[in-house]
Amino acid sequence: MSLGKYSLLVIAVALSSLLLAWPLVLRRMDGAGRWAAFYGSGLALVNTIVAHFIVLWSDRRSTNVFLGAVLGGMVGRMGLLLVAVVTGIVFLDLPKVPLAVALLVYFVLFLVVELTILHRRTPKQALPGGRS
Repeated sequence: MSLGKYSLLVIAVALSSLLLAWPLVLRRMDGAGRWAAFYGSGLALVNTIVAHFIVLWSDRRSTNVFLGAVLGGMVGRMGLLLVAVVTGIVFLDLPKVPLAVALLVYFVLFLVVELTILHRRTPKQALPGGRS
């Protein structure tokens, strides 16, 4: 799946789930809690788009380049997420719990979406004995 299509998909997932969460949870929260939830979901959204970009960029390259890009990108993204979370809590004074819950929920949701898409892209290997 192209980066553009993937980006539209995860943005649609995020927006529709936030619209669903509004009457259930977000409406009852104070303004700071809502901003923290939006901030956390936005961080997860950017993280998954960057992760997909790295996989697409490193695809069709050597195994060493692929692993370096994916693993190095993972470490880099983790560091940037840590800086963004600390910035949100310390400098923007966002509540910790809504930020952390939204970030983790969307991180897991987008990880499932990304792995499902990547699994469908992987060519099927023939089974031993000529079966497929």
